[in-house]
Amino acid sequence: MENKRFLTANDVAEYMGISVPMAYKIIRRLNDELVAAGYIIVSGRISRSYFEKKIYGGIA
Repeated sequence: MENKRFLTANDVAEYMGISVPMAYKIIRRLNDELVAAGYIIVSGRISRSYFEKKIYGGIA
């Protein structure tokens, strides 16, 4: 994974060793959290910093 600002489902699937459909479910869940907090999101992509914060608890 390069230094991308936003990750795609393929990036998340590769990073976590999961299927692409499961990666889409994770992205949708994280994006729902961001929308509820008032952020603008891009469907099918997730902010790399938010993803790492949620996966590693902010220690990445």
